[in-house]
Amino acid sequence: MRIGIVCPYAWDIPGGVQFHVRDLAEHLIRLGHDVSVLAPADDEKGLPPYLVSSGRTVPVPYNGSVARLNFGPLSAARVRRWVLDGDFDVLHVHEPAAPSLALLTCWAARGPIVATFHTSNPRSRAMIAAYSMLQAALEKISARIAVSEYARRTLVEHLGGDAVVIPNGVDVDFFADAEPRPEWSGGEGRGGVIGFVGRIDEPRKGLPVLMRALPSILAELPDTRLLVAGRGDTEQAVASLPERFRDRVEFLGMISDEDKARFLRSVDLYVAPNTGGESFGIILVEAMSAGAPVLASDLDAFAQVLDQGAAGELFANEDADALARAAVRLLGDPARRTALRERATAHVRRFDWDTVGADILAVYETVTEGAAAVAPDERAAPRG
Repeated sequence: MRIGIVCPYAWDIPGGVQFHVRDLAEHLIRLGHDVSVLAPADDEKGLPPYLVSSGRTVPVPYNGSVARLNFGPLSAARVRRWVLDGDFDVLHVHEPAAPSLALLTCWAARGPIVATFHTSNPRSRAMIAAYSMLQAALEKISARIAVSEYARRTLVEHLGGDAVVIPNGVDVDFFADAEPRPEWSGGEGRGGVIGFVGRIDEPRKGLPVLMRALPSILAELPDTRLLVAGRGDTEQAVASLPERFRDRVEFLGMISDEDKARFLRSVDLYVAPNTGGESFGIILVEAMSAGAPVLASDLDAFAQVLDQGAAGELFANEDADALARAAVRLLGDPARRTALRERATAHVRRFDWDTVGADILAVYETVTEGAAAVAPDERAAPRG
Protein backbone atom coordinates (compact mmCIF):
# COMPACT_ATOMS: atom_id res chain seq x y z
CA MET A 1 0.00 0.00 0.00
CA ARG A 2 1.23 3.53 -0.84
CA ILE A 3 0.64 5.65 2.26
CA GLY A 4 1.11 9.40 2.70
CA ILE A 5 1.31 10.68 6.26
CA VAL A 6 1.14 14.36 7.18
CA CYS A 7 2.74 15.66 10.38
CA PRO A 8 1.71 19.27 11.19
CA TYR A 9 4.50 20.12 13.61
CA ALA A 10 8.19 20.86 13.01
CA TRP A 11 9.93 17.52 12.56
CA ASP A 12 13.19 18.65 14.14
CA ILE A 13 11.57 19.79 17.42
CA PRO A 14 10.67 16.77 19.58
CA GLY A 15 7.04 16.23 20.48
CA GLY A 16 4.50 13.48 20.96
CA VAL A 17 2.83 13.85 17.56
CA GLN A 18 6.18 13.86 15.74
CA PHE A 19 7.29 10.72 17.59
CA HIS A 20 3.98 9.01 16.84
CA VAL A 21 4.21 9.81 13.12
CA ARG A 22 7.85 8.74 12.96
CA ASP A 23 7.22 5.43 14.70
CA LEU A 24 4.09 4.72 12.65
CA ALA A 25 5.95 5.39 9.39
CA GLU A 26 8.85 3.15 10.37
CA HIS A 27 6.51 0.39 11.55
CA LEU A 28 4.62 0.48 8.24
CA ILE A 29 7.89 0.48 6.26
CA ARG A 30 9.07 -2.60 8.17
CA LEU A 31 5.83 -4.31 7.13
CA GLY A 32 6.64 -3.59 3.48
CA HIS A 33 4.44 -0.58 2.76
CA ASP A 34 5.62 2.39 0.69
CA VAL A 35 5.42 5.40 3.03
CA SER A 36 6.09 9.10 2.53
CA VAL A 37 5.80 11.65 5.36
CA LEU A 38 5.24 15.35 4.71
CA ALA A 39 6.29 17.65 7.56
CA PRO A 40 7.83 21.08 8.11
CA ALA A 41 11.45 21.27 9.24
CA ASP A 42 13.57 24.25 10.22
CA ASP A 43 16.75 22.19 9.96
CA GLU A 44 16.72 19.82 6.99
CA LYS A 45 19.99 18.08 7.83
CA GLY A 46 19.71 14.46 8.87
CA LEU A 47 16.07 13.95 7.87
CA PRO A 48 15.03 10.32 7.29
CA PRO A 49 14.73 9.18 3.66
CA TYR A 50 10.95 8.80 3.85
CA LEU A 51 10.42 12.45 4.89
CA VAL A 52 9.61 15.31 2.51
CA SER A 53 10.13 18.75 4.04
CA SER A 54 7.51 21.43 3.41
CA GLY A 55 9.85 24.20 4.58
CA ARG A 56 10.35 26.33 7.65
CA THR A 57 7.80 26.97 10.38
CA VAL A 58 6.38 29.85 12.40
CA PRO A 59 5.47 29.66 16.12
CA VAL A 60 1.73 29.60 16.83
CA PRO A 61 0.16 29.47 20.35
CA TYR A 62 -1.92 26.28 20.41
CA ASN A 63 -3.53 24.26 23.23
CA GLY A 64 -1.49 25.80 26.04
CA SER A 65 1.79 25.46 24.19
CA VAL A 66 3.59 26.95 21.20
CA ALA A 67 3.39 24.85 18.07
CA ARG A 68 5.73 25.39 15.13
CA LEU A 69 3.53 25.10 12.05
CA ASN A 70 3.72 25.63 8.31
CA PHE A 71 0.76 27.24 6.52
CA GLY A 72 -0.04 29.55 3.59
CA PRO A 73 -0.05 29.62 -0.23
CA LEU A 74 3.51 28.34 -0.65
CA SER A 75 2.84 25.46 1.71
CA ALA A 76 -0.41 24.70 -0.14
CA ALA A 77 1.51 24.46 -3.43
CA ARG A 78 4.00 22.06 -1.84
CA VAL A 79 1.16 19.93 -0.50
CA ARG A 80 -0.45 19.68 -3.93
CA ARG A 81 2.86 18.68 -5.51
CA TRP A 82 3.45 16.00 -2.85
CA VAL A 83 -0.06 14.60 -3.32
CA LEU A 84 0.38 14.54 -7.11
CA ASP A 85 3.81 12.92 -7.00
CA GLY A 86 2.87 10.43 -4.29
CA ASP A 87 0.07 8.58 -6.10
CA PHE A 88 -1.09 7.40 -2.66
CA ASP A 89 -3.70 4.77 -1.87
CA VAL A 90 -4.53 6.58 1.36
CA LEU A 91 -3.56 9.81 3.14
CA HIS A 92 -3.25 9.93 6.92
CA VAL A 93 -3.31 13.46 8.32
CA HIS A 94 -2.68 14.41 11.94
CA GLU A 95 -4.38 17.31 13.73
CA PRO A 96 -6.38 18.67 10.77
CA ALA A 97 -8.18 21.14 13.06
CA ALA A 98 -4.98 23.17 13.47
CA PRO A 99 -3.86 25.73 10.86
CA SER A 100 -1.35 23.33 9.41
CA LEU A 101 -0.23 21.08 6.59
CA ALA A 102 -2.89 18.58 7.61
CA LEU A 103 -5.69 21.07 6.97
CA LEU A 104 -4.07 22.10 3.67
CA THR A 105 -3.89 18.44 2.66
CA CYS A 106 -7.60 17.95 3.33
CA TRP A 107 -8.33 20.96 1.15
CA ALA A 108 -5.92 19.88 -1.58
CA ALA A 109 -6.77 16.19 -2.00
CA ARG A 110 -9.66 13.95 -2.83
CA GLY A 111 -9.83 10.24 -2.18
CA PRO A 112 -9.38 8.18 0.99
CA ILE A 113 -8.26 10.41 3.89
CA VAL A 114 -7.82 9.20 7.48
CA ALA A 115 -7.40 11.81 10.22
CA THR A 116 -5.98 11.38 13.71
CA PHE A 117 -6.98 13.86 16.41
CA HIS A 118 -4.51 14.21 19.27
CA THR A 119 -5.76 17.31 21.10
CA SER A 120 -7.70 17.26 24.35
CA ASN A 121 -9.04 20.75 25.00
CA PRO A 122 -12.57 20.97 26.43
CA ARG A 123 -12.67 24.79 26.20
CA SER A 124 -11.29 25.43 22.71
CA ARG A 125 -12.97 28.66 21.60
CA ALA A 126 -10.60 28.84 18.65
CA MET A 127 -11.75 25.45 17.38
CA ILE A 128 -15.40 26.47 17.72
CA ALA A 129 -14.77 29.80 15.96
CA ALA A 130 -12.92 28.09 13.12
CA TYR A 131 -15.58 25.45 12.51
CA SER A 132 -16.99 27.05 9.37
CA MET A 133 -13.51 27.18 7.81
CA LEU A 134 -12.78 23.60 8.87
CA GLN A 135 -16.09 22.11 7.78
CA ALA A 136 -15.26 21.73 4.09
CA ALA A 137 -11.99 20.00 4.93
CA LEU A 138 -13.46 17.75 7.60
CA GLU A 139 -16.22 16.58 5.26
CA LYS A 140 -13.55 15.07 3.00
CA ILE A 141 -12.20 12.82 5.76
CA SER A 142 -13.15 9.17 5.28
CA ALA A 143 -12.35 7.96 8.81
CA ARG A 144 -11.39 9.59 12.09
CA ILE A 145 -9.10 8.29 14.81
CA ALA A 146 -8.70 9.79 18.30
CA VAL A 147 -5.70 8.85 20.42
CA SER A 148 -7.79 8.74 23.61
CA GLU A 149 -11.33 9.05 24.85
CA TYR A 150 -10.53 12.66 25.81
CA ALA A 151 -9.33 13.54 22.34
CA ARG A 152 -12.49 11.91 20.97
CA ARG A 153 -14.62 13.98 23.33
CA THR A 154 -12.94 17.20 22.16
CA LEU A 155 -13.66 16.24 18.55
CA VAL A 156 -17.31 15.37 19.21
CA GLU A 157 -18.04 18.49 21.26
CA HIS A 158 -16.30 21.00 19.00
CA LEU A 159 -16.45 19.61 15.48
CA GLY A 160 -19.19 16.99 15.49
CA GLY A 161 -18.96 13.48 14.15
CA ASP A 162 -17.16 10.71 15.97
CA ALA A 163 -13.93 8.72 15.92
CA VAL A 164 -12.57 5.31 16.73
CA VAL A 165 -10.11 5.41 19.65
CA ILE A 166 -6.68 4.00 18.80
CA PRO A 167 -3.93 4.99 21.26
CA ASN A 168 -0.45 6.20 20.45
CA GLY A 169 1.98 3.37 19.89
CA VAL A 170 5.28 2.49 21.55
CA ASP A 171 7.96 -0.06 20.72
CA VAL A 172 7.67 -1.72 24.10
CA ASP A 173 10.66 -4.03 23.65
CA PHE A 174 12.93 -1.11 22.70
CA PHE A 175 12.42 0.33 26.19
CA ALA A 176 12.20 -3.00 28.03
CA ASP A 177 15.53 -4.19 26.61
CA ALA A 178 17.52 -0.99 27.26
CA GLU A 179 20.57 -1.20 29.52
CA PRO A 180 20.42 0.96 32.67
CA ARG A 181 23.23 3.47 33.19
CA PRO A 182 24.82 3.20 36.64
CA GLU A 183 25.24 6.97 37.00
CA TRP A 184 21.48 7.41 36.57
CA SER A 185 20.57 4.74 39.12
CA GLY A 186 20.04 4.97 42.87
CA GLY A 187 22.92 4.37 45.21
CA GLU A 188 23.37 3.86 48.91
CA GLY A 189 21.49 6.03 51.38
CA ARG A 190 18.00 7.29 52.05
CA GLY A 191 16.20 8.04 48.83
CA GLY A 192 16.50 7.12 45.19
CA VAL A 193 16.48 8.65 41.73
CA ILE A 194 13.43 10.50 40.42
CA GLY A 195 13.21 11.04 36.66
CA PHE A 196 11.46 13.73 34.63
CA VAL A 197 11.38 14.11 30.83
CA GLY A 198 9.87 17.19 29.20
CA ARG A 199 10.34 20.74 28.01
CA ILE A 200 11.63 22.72 30.99
CA ASP A 201 10.21 26.03 29.77
CA GLU A 202 6.66 24.75 29.22
CA PRO A 203 4.72 25.18 32.50
CA ARG A 204 2.04 22.64 31.62
CA LYS A 205 4.69 19.89 31.67
CA GLY A 206 4.70 20.47 35.42
CA LEU A 207 8.37 20.80 36.37
CA PRO A 208 7.58 23.78 38.68
CA VAL A 209 5.20 21.53 40.63
CA LEU A 210 7.93 18.94 41.05
CA MET A 211 10.40 21.63 42.13
CA ARG A 212 7.96 22.82 44.81
CA ALA A 213 7.63 19.24 46.07
CA LEU A 214 11.36 18.51 46.13
CA PRO A 215 12.26 20.19 49.48
CA SER A 216 9.67 18.08 51.30
CA ILE A 217 10.96 14.94 49.58
CA LEU A 218 14.55 15.75 50.53
CA ALA A 219 13.54 16.51 54.12
CA GLU A 220 12.42 12.88 54.44
CA LEU A 221 14.85 11.25 52.03
CA PRO A 222 17.96 13.47 51.86
CA ASP A 223 19.86 11.30 49.37
CA THR A 224 17.19 11.58 46.69
CA ARG A 225 18.33 12.85 43.28
CA LEU A 226 16.22 14.42 40.54
CA LEU A 227 17.32 13.88 36.94
CA VAL A 228 15.73 16.17 34.35
CA ALA A 229 15.94 15.45 30.60
CA GLY A 230 14.74 18.14 28.22
CA ARG A 231 15.55 21.51 26.75
CA GLY A 232 15.05 24.82 28.51
CA ASP A 233 16.51 27.39 30.93
CA THR A 234 18.01 25.33 33.75
CA GLU A 235 18.80 28.34 35.95
CA GLN A 236 15.21 29.49 35.80
CA ALA A 237 14.02 25.96 36.53
CA VAL A 238 15.77 25.90 39.94
CA ALA A 239 15.24 29.58 40.78
CA SER A 240 12.49 28.76 43.30
CA LEU A 241 14.47 25.90 44.88
CA PRO A 242 16.46 26.73 48.06
CA GLU A 243 20.14 26.87 47.14
CA ARG A 244 21.10 24.05 49.52
CA PHE A 245 18.98 21.61 47.49
CA ARG A 246 20.15 22.56 44.03
CA ASP A 247 22.99 20.04 43.95
CA ARG A 248 20.34 17.29 44.15
CA VAL A 249 19.08 18.24 40.67
CA GLU A 250 20.96 17.23 37.53
CA PHE A 251 19.98 18.52 34.08
CA LEU A 252 20.84 16.22 31.19
CA GLY A 253 19.58 18.43 28.35
CA MET A 254 18.14 16.81 25.26
CA ILE A 255 18.84 13.09 25.13
CA SER A 256 18.62 10.60 22.27
CA ASP A 257 15.89 7.97 22.04
CA GLU A 258 18.43 5.35 23.12
CA ASP A 259 19.42 7.37 26.15
CA LYS A 260 15.79 8.07 27.01
CA ALA A 261 15.16 4.33 27.13
CA ARG A 262 18.24 3.84 29.32
CA PHE A 263 17.17 6.78 31.50
CA LEU A 264 13.74 5.26 32.11
CA ARG A 265 15.31 1.86 32.81
CA SER A 266 17.61 3.46 35.41
CA VAL A 267 15.42 5.67 37.61
CA ASP A 268 13.65 4.45 40.74
CA LEU A 269 10.54 6.53 40.10
CA TYR A 270 9.29 8.40 37.06
CA VAL A 271 7.21 11.49 37.90
CA ALA A 272 4.82 13.12 35.39
CA PRO A 273 3.51 16.29 37.08
CA ASN A 274 1.82 17.68 33.94
CA THR A 275 -0.91 20.20 34.73
CA GLY A 276 -3.19 19.99 31.67
CA GLY A 277 -3.57 19.90 27.90
CA GLU A 278 -2.69 16.21 27.65
CA SER A 279 -4.83 13.88 25.57
CA PHE A 280 -2.76 10.75 26.08
CA GLY A 281 0.63 10.59 27.82
CA ILE A 282 3.14 8.77 25.64
CA ILE A 283 5.93 9.25 28.18
CA LEU A 284 3.91 7.23 30.70
CA VAL A 285 3.74 4.32 28.25
CA GLU A 286 7.47 4.60 27.59
CA ALA A 287 8.21 4.63 31.32
CA MET A 288 6.00 1.61 31.95
CA SER A 289 7.64 -0.20 29.03
CA ALA A 290 11.05 0.44 30.59
CA GLY A 291 9.91 -0.83 33.96
CA ALA A 292 9.97 2.54 35.74
CA PRO A 293 7.30 2.87 38.46
CA VAL A 294 5.15 5.88 37.54
CA LEU A 295 3.70 8.65 39.68
CA ALA A 296 1.54 11.07 37.67
CA SER A 297 -0.92 13.91 38.14
CA ASP A 298 -4.51 12.74 38.03
CA LEU A 299 -5.38 14.16 34.63
CA ASP A 300 -8.17 12.15 33.01
CA ALA A 301 -5.94 11.07 30.14
CA PHE A 302 -3.15 9.98 32.49
CA ALA A 303 -5.59 8.02 34.66
CA GLN A 304 -6.78 6.16 31.57
CA VAL A 305 -3.24 5.31 30.43
CA LEU A 306 -2.37 4.12 33.96
CA ASP A 307 -5.45 1.90 34.20
CA GLN A 308 -7.08 4.24 36.73
CA GLY A 309 -4.10 3.97 39.07
CA ALA A 310 -3.54 0.22 38.89
CA ALA A 311 -0.45 0.49 36.64
CA GLY A 312 0.92 3.68 38.20
CA GLU A 313 0.01 5.94 41.09
CA LEU A 314 -1.82 9.26 40.77
CA PHE A 315 -1.69 12.46 42.84
CA ALA A 316 -3.94 15.52 42.83
CA ASN A 317 -3.08 17.78 39.92
CA GLU A 318 -0.85 20.77 40.83
CA ASP A 319 -0.73 19.70 44.50
CA ALA A 320 3.00 19.71 45.32
CA ASP A 321 2.39 18.43 48.86
CA ALA A 322 0.44 15.43 47.56
CA LEU A 323 3.21 14.74 45.04
CA ALA A 324 5.84 14.88 47.82
CA ARG A 325 3.90 12.54 50.11
CA ALA A 326 3.37 9.98 47.33
CA ALA A 327 7.00 10.15 46.18
CA VAL A 328 8.33 9.65 49.71
CA ARG A 329 6.03 6.70 50.25
CA LEU A 330 6.97 5.02 46.97
CA LEU A 331 10.71 5.60 47.28
CA GLY A 332 10.54 4.04 50.73
CA ASP A 333 8.54 1.02 49.61
CA PRO A 334 10.43 -1.22 47.13
CA ALA A 335 7.68 -3.85 47.29
CA ARG A 336 5.06 -1.37 46.12
CA ARG A 337 7.29 -0.22 43.28
CA THR A 338 7.79 -3.84 42.22
CA ALA A 339 4.04 -4.42 42.23
CA LEU A 340 3.47 -1.34 40.06
CA ARG A 341 6.21 -2.46 37.70
CA GLU A 342 4.68 -5.92 37.28
CA ARG A 343 1.18 -4.57 36.67
CA ALA A 344 2.50 -1.99 34.18
CA THR A 345 4.52 -4.58 32.26
CA ALA A 346 1.34 -6.54 31.52
CA HIS A 347 -0.83 -3.46 30.90
CA VAL A 348 1.53 -1.72 28.48
CA ARG A 349 1.38 -4.41 25.81
CA ARG A 350 -1.91 -2.96 24.54
CA PHE A 351 0.11 0.08 23.37
CA ASP A 352 2.74 -1.88 21.45
CA TRP A 353 3.05 -1.09 17.73
CA ASP A 354 2.13 -4.65 16.79
CA THR A 355 -1.35 -3.96 18.21
CA VAL A 356 -1.70 -0.26 17.41
CA GLY A 357 -0.29 -0.62 13.89
CA ALA A 358 -2.70 -3.44 13.05
CA ASP A 359 -5.64 -1.32 14.20
CA ILE A 360 -4.53 1.64 12.04
CA LEU A 361 -4.00 -0.59 9.00
CA ALA A 362 -7.51 -1.95 9.47
CA VAL A 363 -8.82 1.62 9.18
CA TYR A 364 -6.76 2.17 6.01
CA GLU A 365 -8.13 -1.01 4.48
CA THR A 366 -11.69 -0.03 5.31
CA VAL A 367 -11.48 3.38 3.61
CA THR A 368 -9.60 2.14 0.52
CA GLU A 369 -11.90 -0.75 -0.33
CA GLY A 370 -13.60 0.27 -3.55
CA ALA A 371 -12.45 3.91 -3.23
CA ALA A 372 -10.80 5.97 -5.94
CA ALA A 373 -7.10 6.71 -5.49
CA VAL A 374 -5.94 9.90 -3.82
CA ALA A 375 -5.54 12.80 -6.26
CA PRO A 376 -5.30 16.59 -6.15
CA ASP A 377 -8.66 18.29 -5.82
CA GLU A 378 -9.00 20.89 -8.57
CA ARG A 379 -11.66 22.67 -6.51
CA ALA A 380 -9.39 23.05 -3.49
CA ALA A 381 -8.52 26.32 -1.81
CA PRO A 382 -6.32 28.07 -1.05
CA ARG A 383 -4.26 27.69 -4.23
CA GLY A 384 -0.54 28.42 -4.37
